Amino acid sequence: MQVTVGAFDAPYHAPVLVAEVLQLLGHVRSVLDGTLGGGGHSAALIVAGARVTALDRDPEAIAAARARLADAERAGQFEAVCANFADVDAVPALAGRTFDGILLDLGVSSHQLDDTRRGFTFREGSPLDMRMGADATVTAAEWLNGNDEPALAQAFREYADEHKAMRLARVIGKRRANHPFATSDDLVGAIREALGARSGPSDFARLFQAVRIAVNDEIAALGKALPVLRDRLAPGGVMAVIAYHSGEDRLVKHAFRAWSEDCTCPPRLPRCACGGNRALGAVVTRRAVTAGAAEAGRNARARSARLRGWRRKG
Repeated sequence: MQVTVGAFDAPYHAPVLVAEVLQLLGHVRSVLDGTLGGGGHSAALIVAGARVTALDRDPEAIAAARARLADAERAGQFEAVCANFADVDAVPALAGRTFDGILLDLGVSSHQLDDTRRGFTFREGSPLDMRMGADATVTAAEWLNGNDEPALAQAFREYADEHKAMRLARVIGKRRANHPFATSDDLVGAIREALGARSGPSDFARLFQAVRIAVNDEIAALGKALPVLRDRLAPGGVMAVIAYHSGEDRLVKHAFRAWSEDCTCPPRLPRCACGGNRALGAVVTRRAVTAGAAEAGRNARARSARLRGWRRKG
């Protein structure tokens, strides 16, 4: 199936790497789309002939995608469930079900970034919310105001690779003592004070992303979800994951590699010490697949996208 860049874009969201996802999943009969978003990937998979069951923790995303895919839903080719992919085993509608393909497109949608009410953006006056769904227990403001400085610094260091993480945490601690953080302006001001006058949008984006990851527990949720989703693959099924953050991509890469290894003990070792690993499948992308120049040029979000695939043994 030939796919033109942008063919499955919608006002809600522009999906990335659609053609590349279809190369991995376009032949399958049933797909679990764990990150429905605006429904772009699901729409492409349905056109390719798959029946798609989709999850999203954001009710607004579910509503937008169901409106877009109403014909497919009526035809029995599409169903949507409001749930976090990390809790797939707790979703009654998915009890006992396996899939030929599973897709995760991590991060946030274009709509979530553009809607200032959601608080994902550093646009002036935006509320510090950043919750992807009702299952997130605290807002970004509550996270910034409620955590001690070492915890803040750890998040900035791990999720944003910020070498001035402790300085930024101290600035936040000082500022919130006089005025609790409430809007994007508060965090932008703290970043500017900590990083200096030359800090700008790329720094704001990186550090706002770190707060979002912490608020939604995204790294831990992904680590929990990957083996659970793996076990929902039918024999010969393929899992495809698009990551935008180096920590997420590293987690996926290491998981796929570990699932593809047999016993790793030295041949002369008298007894297996690795637990008798047996490969569960094989990596199907030698290295991360990235967007081509045309897609990266029209969609800034695609520039950081990394797609990896893994196939379960048949």
